[in-house]
Amino acid sequence: MKYLLTLFTLLFLFSCSTNKMDTPYSKIEYSAGACFGFCPIYKMTISSDQTAVFEAKRFNFSRDTDSQEDEGTFTGKIGNDKYDELISILNDLKLSKMKDHYGNRNVSDLPTSNLNITYKDGKEKKIEDYGKHGTPELQKLYQFFDALKTNQTWTKIK
Repeated sequence: MKYLLTLFTLLFLFSCSTNKMDTPYSKIEYSAGACFGFCPIYKMTISSDQTAVFEAKRFNFSRDTDSQEDEGTFTGKIGNDKYDELISILNDLKLSKMKDHYGNRNVSDLPTSNLNITYKDGKEKKIEDYGKHGTPELQKLYQFFDALKTNQTWTKIK
């Protein structure tokens, strides 16, 4: 009985540590565009191996228009928990049923977000959202990417 309990415990531990979410995506690209104010302008690209490139262009770390020393290009590896959360959010979006464009261009001064998903079979899904209010699920994704800027470890490369 003791050996059986030990075996089940080991199986449980290994299943928890190797529980990586399978993903149909090979690359996830998100960019946040400018507005007339202090909207953060950046692009983030995440590969299926969880490596990421974060291009901070403006207003990501400071609202000082003259302070650009913190901006630049960064690399990092997205942690397993955050990557699994990202995949879960994307799966909840039901990307194939989403429109390609959201927003009202009759309103000025709103930032545009662009989401470009590349699937492992080479197909792509692109979503442009002027105003960043397309759907509640998209808004959750935008907040997720905004948080990734500060909750991951980034190494500046230029």
